[in-house]
Amino acid sequence: MSTIRTFSNPAELAEAAAQHVVAKAQEAIAARGRFVLALSGGSTPAAVYSRLAEPDMIDQLDWLVTHVFWGDERAVPPTHEDSNYRMACDTLLDHVPIPPQNIHRISGEMPPAAAAAEYEAKLRDFFKAVLGDRQQLLPRFDLVLLGMGEDGHTASLFPGAPAIREERRWVAAYHVDSLKAWRITLTPVAINAAHQVTFLVTGAEKAARLRQVLYGPYQPTVLPAQIVRPDKGRLLWMIDEAAAGSL
Repeated sequence: MSTIRTFSNPAELAEAAAQHVVAKAQEAIAARGRFVLALSGGSTPAAVYSRLAEPDMIDQLDWLVTHVFWGDERAVPPTHEDSNYRMACDTLLDHVPIPPQNIHRISGEMPPAAAAAEYEAKLRDFFKAVLGDRQQLLPRFDLVLLGMGEDGHTASLFPGAPAIREERRWVAAYHVDSLKAWRITLTPVAINAAHQVTFLVTGAEKAARLRQVLYGPYQPTVLPAQIVRPDKGRLLWMIDEAAAGSL
């Protein structure tokens, strides 16, 4: 079951999404003493991060108990212009008082398979520490932010990706043939374990695909965003009127 909220334009959506992040942070900190967030790449999330970094917003979130992870990363160094980590630093992390040890990036400069293995180990160590040594350990992010591409991909789960059907690993690396590039991504195992998953989608160019994802036949290998169905959490779509044009 998902909820859809529609906004007049990207600026209105960015404001609401920033407030949503703050609300989820406050809710998580009150309940569990920390806020564990997985960031997305893309221009729409970048506007949200910039809003969170403005003076009137910074103090609304307790950065000392906030931990930041990423939903996916390109196989590039952290200083590369295409790095999701760099984008988050430029728009948000360099401007807020978050402890460096609370920033858990994907090592995109490493060989992709090694980067995926390292990131999964990092996640397992973190969640084992905060949740305890449980037999059925899962990465219970408090909030996972996602975007959706014009082809229906999300994170770096592209159409036809073997990671879409992953049932064990939390992180996967694979070559995206259509992009001629490697990506490291959370798998549905990790995404769907979250307390809250929120899609941020803007633009008329995504309207037809969004309708297919929301109301079309369930075929996640073709429309990967359909695989996002939190097991025990909540799913929210925050979209602008242009993206909602075909709904």
